[in-house]
Amino acid sequence: MNNRRLAATAGWLALACAVIAALLAWYVTRQPASPLEHEQTTSFDPALVSRGEYVARLSDCVACHSLPGKAPFAGGLEMATPLGAIHATNITPDRETGIGAYTAADFDRAVRHGVAPGGRRFYPAMPYPSYAKLSDDDMRALYAFFMKGIEPAKQPNIPSDIPWPLNLRWPIALWNGVFAPNATYAAKPGEDALWNRGAYIVQGPGHCGSCHTPRGLAFNEKALDESGAPYLAGALLDGWYAPSLRQDPNTGLGRWSEPEIVQFLKVGRNKHAVVYGSMTEAFNNSTQFMADEDLAAIARYLKSLPGDPQRDGTAWQYQAVAADARPDIPGAHTYATRCASCHGLDGKGQPEWMPPLAGATSALAKESASAINITLNGSQRVVAAGVPDAYRMPAFREQLSDPEIAQVLTYVRSTWGNHGGAVDAQAVGKLRGHTDPASSSPIILHMR
Repeated sequence: MNNRRLAATAGWLALACAVIAALLAWYVTRQPASPLEHEQTTSFDPALVSRGEYVARLSDCVACHSLPGKAPFAGGLEMATPLGAIHATNITPDRETGIGAYTAADFDRAVRHGVAPGGRRFYPAMPYPSYAKLSDDDMRALYAFFMKGIEPAKQPNIPSDIPWPLNLRWPIALWNGVFAPNATYAAKPGEDALWNRGAYIVQGPGHCGSCHTPRGLAFNEKALDESGAPYLAGALLDGWYAPSLRQDPNTGLGRWSEPEIVQFLKVGRNKHAVVYGSMTEAFNNSTQFMADEDLAAIARYLKSLPGDPQRDGTAWQYQAVAADARPDIPGAHTYATRCASCHGLDGKGQPEWMPPLAGATSALAKESASAINITLNGSQRVVAAGVPDAYRMPAFREQLSDPEIAQVLTYVRSTWGNHGGAVDAQAVGKLRGHTDPASSSPIILHMR
């Protein structure tokens, strides 16, 4: 009798496991529904292609999918992840190595849900959790642009360096179920059209949270919109600290006006800062091409996001100090001889060309990665309206040792009212070993 019960129990458990396995297999390989499933895509209106070009600019697709000297959107960019390196794919309309064989629905599922034809999942380095908010109309336009607005390039994709079993894709479907939204942006009825347009761009095509929102243990963005306090609150990513875009007076935009935000996004600089790090690529190929009304919408939305006084501390106030007044202070002499010609002995820079270090986010944030990185490796070339910037930050990795860089940055981060804290020479050495000098040949995509 006991043997029969044991056999029956085992049978039921086996059946339950089989059902669970079948459901799991279905779930992780299923292809999400698409509103573009039955769209006619044999021809495209030139106006729609042009609209798609603008959406591609909003989405900064070129930043990941292009390399200097290579065909636009042909992929190949190496991206480091905690699991290993992955490479951006070819998204030109080449039918063999690109996405030329994608239907509109295939393209929609790839961009908004991270699912390739056949159910293969993309790594969330592709910002589909943000792109999920793109409207159906913008998706139609984006598809038209990628099918007819760029030239096909036959360039095979590079496999990832993530080892087995970490390279299995099916668990990403479970990750998506927990962390990735699947609904387009819904306008907030209590806000005006300008605010909603800004929220749509920032949360959706602009995918600003991919860099500026801190990540959780599962590498998920801790918030995807203004309903979460961590949203756009600043994050450490790939050797840079992407600052807060909220109204934090020290590490965010609390001291910036809406016109100053627009100016920064339009020309790459204002009295507070000049674009650098990963933001240079976003400016060179995306924000400067946005319509003025869209830039104003972004500024309106960002200025509505409250800061966190407990996180940000006492608001910065300038304290006058001349770097040559106390050459005995560690780092002061190096600053006076290496930095002051551009940034001033008083730390105020030469706005709006040489950015101030007094009150700079990199000198107020607890994270010192950005200050170390740009001192070691210099800045990428900023190209505004087709004109390269003549005032590029040089790299000091060959001129200054790790202790010297640590000392001068500690001086900068503790002078003129700055309170970012000391920089350790070991932190400099770590970034020296994991970063490379910035290229003077930026990726600049010239569309039609």
